[in-house]
Amino acid sequence: MALSAFLLMSFLIIHFSINLLSVFSEATFNAASHFMGTNWLIQFLMQPVLIFGVVFHFVMGFVLEFRNNRSRNMAYAKSNPSGNSTWVSRNMLLSGAVILAFLVLHFIDFWIPEMATKYIHGDMSGLISGEADFRYYSELVHKFESPLRVGAYVLAFVLLSLHLLHGFNSAFQSVGANNKYVKSLKGFSKIYAIGIPLGFIFIALFHHFTH
Repeated sequence: MALSAFLLMSFLIIHFSINLLSVFSEATFNAASHFMGTNWLIQFLMQPVLIFGVVFHFVMGFVLEFRNNRSRNMAYAKSNPSGNSTWVSRNMLLSGAVILAFLVLHFIDFWIPEMATKYIHGDMSGLISGEADFRYYSELVHKFESPLRVGAYVLAFVLLSLHLLHGFNSAFQSVGANNKYVKSLKGFSKIYAIGIPLGFIFIALFHHFTH
């Protein structure tokens, strides 16, 4: 779980950085998206690893939750969950399920059309040569025209933030990173867990209200 979490958190930084370019320059965003969408190393090595990491992380989350529940043969006579754990830590499965549903929407919005354009309609050669039109920016703007879709994105990123607030530290704890740097790590984890999702929300709202 921890190793797949590190992979996904690294990807979030890359994904956010590229999407943020759309706020400042249409041409730069198109160029970066073009590179990510046509580079063979990214497409045929990194992308399959990333998809495997996503599936593995969510499947293991459900498996571990099932095992934890099954290991408790009898319910506690008296329980005060909020006394020794946060709401976020007790509902990682819930926030994870919402994020998973969002990923399905995100794949429908962007990834599936991208795969269809390149491999079903046969435009891959044109994309590589640069002859095909750069459609990335226009597609992004079009998707964020709908207030319902923007609302779904905002909700998903709020839950992603909550998920990361607990998951970031848990991942490092799982690999034994309990040392003198823990306090600094916790501070960075809060900046990451709040800053990255907030940045994605800003991008969605920016394109919704400016186009």
